[in-house]
Amino acid sequence: MKLQDILYSQGFGTRRECTILVNQGAVCIDGVICADPLQELDPEGLVFTVQGQFWTYRPKAYLMLHKPAGTECSHRPSIWPSVYSLLPAPLRLRPVKGAQAGVQAVGRLDQDTTGLLLLTDDGKLIHRLNSPRAHVPKVYEITTAAPVDQDQLQRLRTGVLLNDESSPVRAAACESPAAHALRLTLTEGKYHQVKRMVAAAGNHVVALHRSGYGRLALPADLQPGQFRWLTQAELASLQG
Repeated sequence: MKLQDILYSQGFGTRRECTILVNQGAVCIDGVICADPLQELDPEGLVFTVQGQFWTYRPKAYLMLHKPAGTECSHRPSIWPSVYSLLPAPLRLRPVKGAQAGVQAVGRLDQDTTGLLLLTDDGKLIHRLNSPRAHVPKVYEITTAAPVDQDQLQRLRTGVLLNDESSPVRAAACESPAAHALRLTLTEGKYHQVKRMVAAAGNHVVALHRSGYGRLALPADLQPGQFRWLTQAELASLQG
């Protein structure tokens, strides 16, 4: 694979811009400046630097991000900063079907919701995980305005009727770890579903945090605003 194409595939600009980077001596492999943008290289596992930034070649990007409060899951945010601003520029510019579209969030979290957010440029995986037929479980940790009682838990387990819905929606699992806390597992993805379900059960969401997606759990050492690449095992759990 030509060096300019490797750089382009990783989001370092258009092919022309990538050629300019090489010609400027901005690209190094093993500490050696690369001078030929048409140099053929094996991209598998290739580690290089661009303007001093270390990068490992990956044909597709698969990330988890600890979404902080006060951020929007949009490339064109209306009020709050975009979660994509937390990522390095190449991940925002990775080409997808010929356009520099970058990674996309798998579903969205509200601006005030925190926790585990998956991002990828793999359109097939996004479609699979977002499909209503996939029933991928998502775990939410909720702080409630009023104490949680057994009646509320029972209503969430058996199903509550939301506005504009013709049939009740129920939690796949529901428990109360503390007086003002709920842990809900949902396998659907309706608009503002958690907040609407809790309201329909007779309470109100004060704070909302997603701690799990599928078989993945948000790592304790991944701080708000930080991201990391998925491991092969984590990716396999989403694809399986």
